[in-house]
Amino acid sequence: MNYSEIVEVYERLAGTSKKLEKTKILAEFLKKLQREGENEWIYLLRGKVLPDYDSGEFGISTQLVIKAIVASFGIREDELIKRFNKVGDLGDLADYYATKKKQSVLFSKRLEVKRVFETLRRLISIGGKGAVERKLGLISELLTSASGKEAKYIIRTLLSDLRVGAADALLVDALAHGFFENDEEMRNLIQEKYDLANDFAVIFGAVISGKKELEKINLVPGRPINVMLAVKVENIEEAFKVCGKPAVLEYKYDGFRILINKDSKGNISLFTRRLENVTNQFPDVVDAIKENVRGENFILDSEVVGFDPETKKYRPFEAISKRIKRKYDINQLMNELPVEINVFDLIYFNGKNFMNELFIKRRELLEKVVVEKKRVIRLSRQIITDNEKKAEEFYEQALSIGEEGVMFKKIDAPYKPGRRVGYMVKLKPVVNDIDLVIVGAEYGTGKRAGWLTSYIVACKDNGNFLEVGKVSSGLKEKEEEGTSYEEITKLLKPLIVEANGSTARIKPKLVMSVTYQNIQRSPAYSSGYALRFPRISAFRPDRGVESIASLKDIEKEIKKGER
Repeated sequence: MNYSEIVEVYERLAGTSKKLEKTKILAEFLKKLQREGENEWIYLLRGKVLPDYDSGEFGISTQLVIKAIVASFGIREDELIKRFNKVGDLGDLADYYATKKKQSVLFSKRLEVKRVFETLRRLISIGGKGAVERKLGLISELLTSASGKEAKYIIRTLLSDLRVGAADALLVDALAHGFFENDEEMRNLIQEKYDLANDFAVIFGAVISGKKELEKINLVPGRPINVMLAVKVENIEEAFKVCGKPAVLEYKYDGFRILINKDSKGNISLFTRRLENVTNQFPDVVDAIKENVRGENFILDSEVVGFDPETKKYRPFEAISKRIKRKYDINQLMNELPVEINVFDLIYFNGKNFMNELFIKRRELLEKVVVEKKRVIRLSRQIITDNEKKAEEFYEQALSIGEEGVMFKKIDAPYKPGRRVGYMVKLKPVVNDIDLVIVGAEYGTGKRAGWLTSYIVACKDNGNFLEVGKVSSGLKEKEEEGTSYEEITKLLKPLIVEANGSTARIKPKLVMSVTYQNIQRSPAYSSGYALRFPRISAFRPDRGVESIASLKDIEKEIKKGER
């Protein structure tokens, strides 16, 4: 298959905002892809070459792409940068220069998908001394063989900025539409199995083989899955209404979510809710699991919370986030910020999938397999009640010892990965806070000069990101005080996709929790709304863009304020 065939799909997808039309385009192409027998090429439809759970990255910066375009098309770097500052899209510029060059070449060999896919995968594996030069060489080989549109999407893929709107849910719809005549039952089954596998190549292969093969896909300890998500409620009455009576109540810890895996060979692995493998960052957690959890193989859902080694007081997420990001001096940080594991669910044990068991039954088994050890590992604190007064007392108790709030859980509920289905809800004190993603930034002045210190934040809406305001307060000026402007600047710079003077457009990747006074209607931002007096409360490296607030969430908050 020629790469131009996928490029044509990209162009058609980018040319429409209609969900049904996108679904049909993808379904049609997946049928064609089926005949090729290369299931992994499905990753390319989302600008990837690896499954979602694989943390491998191209490691390509904007600057390296600029060098690759310069080397491939024999142009001056200052000319390219000048055009880039006007156009703001290196993909479009690659298209322009590749088209211009092709016009002067009589013959050119067509670029095949296999070559593009394998080259992109090679880029991920390249490291060490001379890595930049080797990567530059491989990218140039692709670009010099590419047509204008092919060059455009090679560059956008490298920068993780495909812009065609082929989200996960859309691919699930396309698989159901193309192979099961849009059967709703099959669509739900595909989604359910994708939540277990997090690998569209595996799902695609099973779909091609039929329903029976799809049904065989199961949990595999050591392979990350999406966690079940909680619905937010405002009071105890609403919590009971969602979860029923009686309900399970547990403390809501201010830590970060970890799925603990032990595979059939005894290997322990730890995954965040973003499917990131953080096993190496938490050797103390690995040791605690080996010593205090009985079982040949299992998957446990938990919250890991940091505490002060001297006072033993729990620390907020802001502190523990440093351990998630740290790749070096692990032992030093482990001593400075020890952690406690709070286990609250069991979804796989000794070769059996327990997702469809009642929650209360999963908890009973959990109590048999976890050996509690003070300040190391424990089961989440829990009561079962149908009494609102007792629930209120438990909630107040949680807040009095510094917990975030409480979780309500439906006693007879299964475990549904990746869904907010109302089987559990979270109740916290009323604070206007929301998760948003940075899409733009401005450089500071004075003592903040050189740092990106003012951020345009956005919500999501059907695969698009809509601006809801600008926030410039909440971070620290010194790293030892917490998440700093300098730290966020280092993370943002490789994500710059367009620069114009002191402002930059940012690839949506960094998620921030933002507090605000209220939300008002405003034509100044693309969402039509603006946060009033926003302030960053936390950088959330544990959360991906899929978890940020939607436009519907924003509109819901507006309606609450208008009552």
